[in-house]
Amino acid sequence: MLKTIVPFIIFLSPLIIQAQEKNQYQVRTIAFYNLENLFDTKNDTLIFDDDRTPEGKDAWTQERYLKKIENLSKVIIRIGEANTNAPPDIIGVCEVENKDVLIDLINHPNLKERNYGIVHFDSPDERGIDVALLYSPSAFIPTSFASHRLLLFKDDGERDYTRDQLVVEGMLDTEKIYFIVNHWPSRSGGELRSRPFRLEAAKLNKRIIDSLRRYEPNAKIIGMGDFNDDPVDPSFKKILKVKGKIKQLDSTSLFGPMENMFKKGMGSLAYRDKWNIFDQIYFTSNLVKPSEGSYSYWKAGIYTPSYIIDPKGKYKGYPLRTYAGGNYIGGYSDHFPVYIHLIRKVY
Repeated sequence: MLKTIVPFIIFLSPLIIQAQEKNQYQVRTIAFYNLENLFDTKNDTLIFDDDRTPEGKDAWTQERYLKKIENLSKVIIRIGEANTNAPPDIIGVCEVENKDVLIDLINHPNLKERNYGIVHFDSPDERGIDVALLYSPSAFIPTSFASHRLLLFKDDGERDYTRDQLVVEGMLDTEKIYFIVNHWPSRSGGELRSRPFRLEAAKLNKRIIDSLRRYEPNAKIIGMGDFNDDPVDPSFKKILKVKGKIKQLDSTSLFGPMENMFKKGMGSLAYRDKWNIFDQIYFTSNLVKPSEGSYSYWKAGIYTPSYIIDPKGKYKGYPLRTYAGGNYIGGYSDHFPVYIHLIRKVY
């Protein structure tokens, strides 16, 4: 059941851009970022976080933790700025240990003035990592939210605990939009062996979307996450049936702009010199075609400034991560952020 909250509204000036001298447009940026094991330094006896403690294998000290917070805040505030000259309005995140680390993140001086809010639930994941949604209250006011559990079982019948799927309903300026934040099961043990778990995650995602549409046929829905699958994998093509070309869309379709990027060889992470786009954003087709006074899809991108790219060594060109080869290098994340821009004409 969706939990209803009372919004606290802050009115600020929205980003307005001018095009072709006559028309003005309002733009909102929706982003997703895998924060790569954003753990605090405390040992939580209920989860497997022992490595990310001062005494653990990673020697995860308060100094390293604060450096990680600073690095991530530096990236987040700049996602999509090349097109808008403004910070993102909505940021889905994953691989966060708890709400406390998110509070530290949004209160960093790089982000504090944005006054980001947090929607977060604790997931049953064995490592204790969760998904969450950060939002600027000048753009988006959540009205309800829910966490949907993914039940998985191993061959021996034992439960495999993983992340929930977070659904947040709210008002993006004057429009109701639903956001679904995902972090699907990893490819540990191999892609084929682990694929059934991601297919189950896709089925849960589809049930959520179908449920929202059952009660609101024209619901505007944006899904985002680290799916551990590419846009062309069965979870996207056979279960969710996400289309990669606008001309293929009908009123019930989902559109995934990352498919075209993937086919061009772009990626949000790399493994053994192979690029993948596991970090994706997709949405209902009613966000593709412009309608008067409403937001529609403008463009998508992968945020890859030079400072978050490893400049040398074995992982040259990869995302500059916090640890590489077991050694602390003080980077950002092993994933690049992805984003889309929504745009509407201002009358």
